[in-house]
Amino acid sequence: MRQLVIRLFVLLAVLATAGCGFHPRGTTQVPSEMKTLIVQSGDPYGPLARTVRQQLRINDVNIVEDSKEASATYPTLRLGSVRQGRDTASVFISGTTAEYSLVMTLTAQVVLPGKGIYPISTTVYRSFFDNPNAALAKDAEQDMILQEMRQRAAEQLVRKLLTVHAAQLNNKETLPEPEVITPGSDSPEVPSSSATSLQ
Repeated sequence: MRQLVIRLFVLLAVLATAGCGFHPRGTTQVPSEMKTLIVQSGDPYGPLARTVRQQLRINDVNIVEDSKEASATYPTLRLGSVRQGRDTASVFISGTTAEYSLVMTLTAQVVLPGKGIYPISTTVYRSFFDNPNAALAKDAEQDMILQEMRQRAAEQLVRKLLTVHAAQLNNKETLPEPEVITPGSDSPEVPSSSATSLQ
């Protein structure tokens, strides 16, 4: 009898999570028209580009090589600039910095063939405690935090694909006015993703 009750609870939990649209963390219901994408980056082998590609594959997005034929058929995700900065969040009694607030902003563009270019961006914040007595550990921790911020930025960027889809369906100005691409016209340049500014 007890096992039957447990099974009923498990069944109800599964039905509830399925009915409310629950998905594992880090996954997004990518629109069907964006299930195949071209990814362009000024630094295709850099840590950010690799993280974005990994996140797209986690969400079952097929990444194809860039070519004239492919760009005329499939949407393109252009990774733009990455801006990193930090501000003092707290100080020790001596006046030295005790905690930093780190910020990372990623910009990109979604190019829809024959429809236009839609800019998207995301910003991630993290705090970082500065320990002057452990310089090596501090550097290692900061590298781990930056990688985690890239991961969060990539996850949010994939979610932003839904806003492009919603703008197409609802015909609302939820995004800046897209620049219409006409056949044969040159696409505007996108800043390299390797450009990073530190405050």
